[in-house]
Amino acid sequence: MYDFAYHKPTSVADAVKILSADPDARPISGGQTLLPALKHRLNKPTAVVDLSGIAELKGVKRQGDKLVIGALTKHMDVANSPEVQAAIPALAQLASGIGDIQVRNRGTIGGSVANNDPAADYPAAVLALDATVVTDKRRIAADDFFQGMFTTALEPGELLIAVEFPIPEKAGYAKMRNPASRYVMAGAFVAKTKSGIRVVINGAGPGVFRQADMEKALTANWSADSVGAVKQSADGLNGDIHGSAEYRAHLVTVMAKRAVTAAG
Repeated sequence: MYDFAYHKPTSVADAVKILSADPDARPISGGQTLLPALKHRLNKPTAVVDLSGIAELKGVKRQGDKLVIGALTKHMDVANSPEVQAAIPALAQLASGIGDIQVRNRGTIGGSVANNDPAADYPAAVLALDATVVTDKRRIAADDFFQGMFTTALEPGELLIAVEFPIPEKAGYAKMRNPASRYVMAGAFVAKTKSGIRVVINGAGPGVFRQADMEKALTANWSADSVGAVKQSADGLNGDIHGSAEYRAHLVTVMAKRAVTAAG
């Protein structure tokens, strides 16, 4: 690791003040991404701002027809939340399958969404459920938030506060995990929302994306067979030692069918 200053604010205002004053400062929540990067000297922040002492960033609450989940809420807390299990069981199921038990007890929803790893789980749920990302400055629609591999609409010094999930009529998630890393090789989150049917693919490409053809098929006929008839193009998908682009394209359709079945 390189040398850096360490701060542990107890309020959002204090954290934002530190981050705004130093463009090379980095926030840390669960540390599942930043700590390995620091250990391998892939990141060289002048300061690390530990958000774990900010109580207002933690917890799950229901507000009318939506769930509001604080950025510092851990994966395990999302998975075990009675509110999430009752309102969006697919989201609870997703959280219960992230990484391993150590990751689930350290990692946070805000850290995952802000990092936007294309093989992460939460971005698929945020986009498929037409969620809103709330920061200290503004509210950002999911369609505008994710901008490519490890890239989001967050500006320097801007802090993710919470994610607001509209409660869908139904939703389901399925994924194929790399057996070693546990990251998603291809996953699909399907949801029937007030704004329409949304199908989002993660893991298979360089970024999370909506599958428009599958959305049209499910709008016409909500069934696993309907979405199964749609073939994903391999163009632009990831290909590596774990699986070719063609293999991942096949997995997209398989996972979408499973997600629809899970949704009911």
